This record gives sequence, structure tokens and C-alpha cells, in this order.
Amino acid sequence: MLNKLVPRQSVGTIYDIDADHLWSFGIRGIITDLDNTLVGARDPHATPELIEWLARMQKIGFKVVIVSNNHKLRVSTFAEPLGMPFIYRAKKPTNASFTKAMRLLGTNARQTAVIGDQMLTDVLGGNRMGLYTILVQPISRQDEGVFTRVNRLIEKWAIARMKK
Repeated sequence: MLNKLVPRQSVGTIYDIDADHLWSFGIRGIITDLDNTLVGARDPHATPELIEWLARMQKIGFKVVIVSNNHKLRVSTFAEPLGMPFIYRAKKPTNASFTKAMRLLGTNARQTAVIGDQMLTDVLGGNRMGLYTILVQPISRQDEGVFTRVNRLIEKWAIARMKK
């Protein structure tokens, strides 16, 4: 079970991801978390740097969808100005939201990467579906909610167990 929490790749931020490598690996669609992955949990809009990154992904040929466990207003306020498709209240790590996202992207599991900041939602859900998982460091831990803080404690325990 603990091996399902191990990402294929771990980076500092989305900007550290080698997009050309992903493309050469056959990845064509990206499922990304929102809070603490693309922006801080309290940041309502994309930064200029993020807008540039998304444009680069699109130029390379990637399709990108946001999949978030957060509520509709939070996710739509962020995604709609960017013209990005999104899934809210995703209930990650369940399979349904990842399956729906791949349908939106027009990809299968081998062609899809998941980017997120949590092992128990993004990585576990992606690994269970056979997706290419990328774990990023959270942008702003001080803004995290109660459930995320509990998840972080479980992640810490799991990491300690994996090191044994």
C-alpha cells in the first residue's frame, strides 16, 4: 500500500518539471491540483509566471485540466478566466474524477500525468489509475485547511515507514 504513495517524480514546483521529457515519454494530458500546486490556497488568480507556464504547456501540445477537492466557487473563480476546464469537489483519491479528467483531455492512463502537492490525494489517486505522478512541494502550508494538515501528518508517518 505504501508504494502507491510514491510519486514517479518529485520536484520543488511546477516550474521545475521538464515538459519536453514528459512529452517525449508520451504524456499528452496533465491533470493538476489547484491549491498549493499552481498557487497558494488563498490566492484567487493565476500569477503571470503561471500564465506563462500554462501557455508553454499548451504550445508544446499538452492539454491541462484542474482537478480539485475544493468547492465550485473557488475552482471556477481561478479556472474560468484562464479558459481551463476543471473538476471541483473531486473526492480525490477516488477514481471517478481522474477518469472524468482523462475523458476531458482525450487521453488514456499512459498519456496522462498528475501534478499535485499531496501524497494521499494526488499521488495515491494517480498511482491507483496508472498515471504518471509528479509531487510538488506545497506553495503555502500556512494556508492549508484542517483536512490537509491531517493528511500531512499521515504523509509524514508514511515517509518515515518507507525509509525503514
